Amino acid sequence: MPASFPETSATAEEEAYRHVQRALRFGRYKPGERLIPEEIAAEIGMSRMPVREAFRRLASDGLVVLRPNRGCVVAGLTVDELYEIFEIRSVLEGLAVRLAMPRIDEEEFEEFDRLLERMERAGQSGGSDWVVRHQEFHGRICALSQRPKLIHQISALHVVIEPYMRIWFDDCDKPHSAREEHAAVIAALRSGDGHHAEQVMQEHILGTAPLLAEFVSPGR
Repeated sequence: MPASFPETSATAEEEAYRHVQRALRFGRYKPGERLIPEEIAAEIGMSRMPVREAFRRLASDGLVVLRPNRGCVVAGLTVDELYEIFEIRSVLEGLAVRLAMPRIDEEEFEEFDRLLERMERAGQSGGSDWVVRHQEFHGRICALSQRPKLIHQISALHVVIEPYMRIWFDDCDKPHSAREEHAAVIAALRSGDGHHAEQVMQEHILGTAPLLAEFVSPGR
């Protein structure tokens, strides 16, 4: 029988991974900041070993960098990297939209409208809950593609850019164009033309990159 890790260790690693990932997504740690495994372990209430394993997973996600003599450091994006991520997102989410088209019925369109309404209310309230609602909208469309690996890749990209989305939202008055742009995506889906919907989604995503670029350091 092959050796396996104890269930408690796997659970602890997953807990540590989710804890640090959430902190990174919400901007608790800043780019270049060193993460101390002992401090995080004490905060969660576990040994440092699962935290170190979580760091390795986060490094593979591109959220942290493991450096000799410095340990685990929060990764930051350059402007070029930000644009690259949005270029990749545009292709992947455009594909997801096209694949989702045959599975979208009137019930789904009603759900899109509800998600759009929640996003607008969150934007009017001024809280960064708008970022969560925005991800729900995109996530719902991508889920309908029924391509687990594609969905996983898209989700990973959203995690990387989420801190910058929150900084942008907190700095701007409100994402005034958000409703119009997302309503345009819904309208494109209603058209029944998969390639048109794919193009509209791609243009929407690519148009967001310049808005976030000013909050990214020009280089490391």
